[in-house]
Amino acid sequence: MDNQSKVPVVAKSVLLPFILITSLFALWGFANDITNPMVSAFKKVLELDNFQASLVQLAFYGGYFTMALPAAIFVNRFSYKKGVLLGLGLYALGALLFYPAAAYEEFGFFLAALYILTFGLAFLETTANPYILSMGAEKTATQRLNLAQAFNPMGALLGLIVAQKFILASLQSDDLLPDGTTVYSTLGEEAKAVVRTADLAVIRDPYVLLGIVVIGFLVVISLVNMPQNEHQENKVSIGGSIKRLFKSRKFTGGVIAQAFYVGAQIMCWTYLYQYAESFGIENTEAVNYGIAALVVFLIGRWVGTALLKYVDSGKLLLFFAIGAALATLITIMVPGMIGLIALVSISFFMSIMFPTIYGIALEGQGEDAKFGAAFLVMAIVGGALMPTLQGLILDLGGSGYTDISILGVPEVNFSFILPFVCFVIIGIYGRDVYKKYNINL
Repeated sequence: MDNQSKVPVVAKSVLLPFILITSLFALWGFANDITNPMVSAFKKVLELDNFQASLVQLAFYGGYFTMALPAAIFVNRFSYKKGVLLGLGLYALGALLFYPAAAYEEFGFFLAALYILTFGLAFLETTANPYILSMGAEKTATQRLNLAQAFNPMGALLGLIVAQKFILASLQSDDLLPDGTTVYSTLGEEAKAVVRTADLAVIRDPYVLLGIVVIGFLVVISLVNMPQNEHQENKVSIGGSIKRLFKSRKFTGGVIAQAFYVGAQIMCWTYLYQYAESFGIENTEAVNYGIAALVVFLIGRWVGTALLKYVDSGKLLLFFAIGAALATLITIMVPGMIGLIALVSISFFMSIMFPTIYGIALEGQGEDAKFGAAFLVMAIVGGALMPTLQGLILDLGGSGYTDISILGVPEVNFSFILPFVCFVIIGIYGRDVYKKYNINL
């Protein structure tokens, strides 16, 4: 541990490339968290049930699963830099497709645009994470990745603010009558069509602007000389690489833990709005709690990165998983504001999970890291499947969030049993890593 403190986390020679690639973490964080509130927005504008609305997350995170392995194959054949450029191109294309999607007013078109957008994010995450790990000594790799990942919630925070100030606050379909009924639900079909067109344009515009910004990043990175790590950018046999990876229980356990982590994160951040709405907090106000969750997440990321200098990564993962599980139990068992505050606090404990699991799983994988990264990104499919299961729980008694009680609590509270199970599984992985491998990253 003393030797580790003498090794720079980021060397001066790679500082500019590190900054550019780190900026991508903020860029996909923005996409993630401008999209989370869209589940509720699309539900109201297009009059969907909870399951249908959850298809937003299925399309968004399903794109990661589809494209992660092709991204690794592409990087293996070409380079990290070209993988980043292709990812930015697909990201921009998906964002710009929101324009025709709004023109056609078809939910399926929006889902397709999100699906393509996340093809780009899959390329970026499959490439950028191992690229950051390769920009220096392996001893400081997990610290370096946690540092880069600390900028992800900054982009996510900006995405939530844009969602609140420029989308949710402007949606006419969210306006309420004094009795709490939406004005939109009382309108005739012609009046609804006018509101629907206006609201879909409100949803469209930030994504189109985002596509233009992404194109700007693509141009800048294409003009900068980026470092190459010959050890990790050598061409390797995909079959041999996958075989070696899946012989490692630490790696396979990491893929499983990552799937459950992403599922838990997306459930906590997506259904925070429904949880708040269940006791009278409107979407535009609920976004403030989403912002608070991201601020807490960011604080946790910086605290966790500092603690990794002194605490074994597996042990820290275990402690944070226990904290998250306890906060989730309060969310389930205590309806109302206390439960909502507990739900926000879960973000502190989730903060280090993704990069720590990622770093543990890829530690020592060498040239196999690019394919290992692909499977860890494919694990993001947990964010596609688990929110859909939570949506099905919410639909048990109807389209509302407190239609029935399960074990004495409203179904929206009970639905958080799914994140609780996820955190238990993550804690088991952290314990096993510490006891069996005692990894000090």
